[in-house]
Amino acid sequence: MPGKLVAAIKDIRQMQLEMLQLKFVVWQVLDIKLFANNLTPFSLRSKVESRLSFLDYFVSTLPSELLIIDDDPARLVNLASCVKFIGIQVQAYDFVTWLQKAKGADLSRVALVCLGESNLPLALSKLLAQFNLDGRDIPKLLLVDWPELNSAQYASSHVLGQLSEPFQMADLLDRLHQSQRLLSELVTKPVMADFDGFVGRSAPIEQIRQLMTQVAPRDISVMITGESGTGKEVVARCLHNSSPRAPGPFVPVNCGAIPPDLLESELFGHEKGAFTGAIASRAGRFEMANGGTLFLDEIGDMPLPMQVKLLRVIQERQFERVGGNRTIDVDVRIIAATHKDLEQMIEVGQFREDLYYRLNGFPIEMPALRERVEDLPLLIKALLDQQKQNGLDSVQFLPVAMESLRRHPWGGNVRELANLLERLAIIYPNGVIGVSELPEKFRHVEEPHPERYIETAAPPESDIVVPDEPSPGAGVADSLPDEGVDLKAHLESIERGLIEQALDSESGVVARAAEKLKIRRTTLVEKMRKYGISR
Repeated sequence: MPGKLVAAIKDIRQMQLEMLQLKFVVWQVLDIKLFANNLTPFSLRSKVESRLSFLDYFVSTLPSELLIIDDDPARLVNLASCVKFIGIQVQAYDFVTWLQKAKGADLSRVALVCLGESNLPLALSKLLAQFNLDGRDIPKLLLVDWPELNSAQYASSHVLGQLSEPFQMADLLDRLHQSQRLLSELVTKPVMADFDGFVGRSAPIEQIRQLMTQVAPRDISVMITGESGTGKEVVARCLHNSSPRAPGPFVPVNCGAIPPDLLESELFGHEKGAFTGAIASRAGRFEMANGGTLFLDEIGDMPLPMQVKLLRVIQERQFERVGGNRTIDVDVRIIAATHKDLEQMIEVGQFREDLYYRLNGFPIEMPALRERVEDLPLLIKALLDQQKQNGLDSVQFLPVAMESLRRHPWGGNVRELANLLERLAIIYPNGVIGVSELPEKFRHVEEPHPERYIETAAPPESDIVVPDEPSPGAGVADSLPDEGVDLKAHLESIERGLIEQALDSESGVVARAAEKLKIRRTTLVEKMRKYGISR
């Protein structure tokens, strides 16, 4: 008995080792890098769990069954056992049984057909025709040599080749991967969802829409990356509205707009008296988003100490308010977004690797507007319709003006476009916009009708009054008026004007405007909120 027990334990350990090796093979087949330098055990676990969640999602979207037809019972059982070990369902028949059940068989989930030796006088061409379902020709794999089919005819019949005994896991997975790639080309893609507010029909946007269609109904974390102004929050809202959590709340948090010392209270809430000024208990964003989606915008701006606390909440799905000791359970889907390169930040120690792999369950990278200029007409129409709802007038663009916009680099992306349309609607309400009506920085083609812009004759030189050279202190009164001056209001007016100028010169990109004003981004955001400036 002890000998049998030892042997059984060895078998179990060998199976565990094979399963671990198998997972590594699957990750490699899916071209997913598993290891990186200087991984801690905890960050390795986070990385593995992130990859497993993506792997589960990826595999669940593909046909997941394998059909084996073989008159060699030993080989049939052997191959079926190997396939089941991987976790793929199997339909296994001898040729007589298959011919009896072929007409009623459900092949919708079959990813690969394995054909072995037949004891019946079958025509291979007729057999292969059974696996062509309305243009979806299921890939085949031969277990023995069929004289009717030579290797030169494999491609036209969607035969991947031969798989010989003894069966190896790596070889079998490689064949499944080939089948997966072939099916992705043959199978008609599912109809993509029509996300309200997500505008565009260019190739990059269609790819993003396809990813959104696939991931929206799945309760996994999503990381949206891309330049500022590309519409990351629009994507996040579309994912929420198309998910089972749509009846629940969508709660956005701009991690870069909240001072570090207030961010913990903003996310987790606080109890009365937790700190100076906490005159009442307050629920945080996690509580507000319970049952819905929490959108963490600009996650790259979150301080490192706060990243540790966020990681714990994501793992445990519970937290305590600031100043409290009651544990609160929470059920939220987290969608994060950033314009920064988080992997580079990890290398320099500015972002936690374990948190990154918790958040990066399903990555979506938004294209810049300059990479999809063919979407400009649709975007302009959508933005003008939105402006109408906000009380602004509309404008029309001449084709030459539209061509000029197509050539613009669009550093501020869609946000820069929205700012331009607001400006034009104010200056030329219900007007027609040509090249000369565009601000100078947007003029990238010659004006085709310069004669339309010839100004009236200038007044005689004698009638021109030349103002005196302004002094260095121009704009400042030589002396205070008798009634005095509201210094605070005067300074605020100057500050507001400078902020608006900086934002206009940087196409509405807050981070660059803050650099120009030599202040922190969070400080600029607070001042914009104070003066009611929206970008």
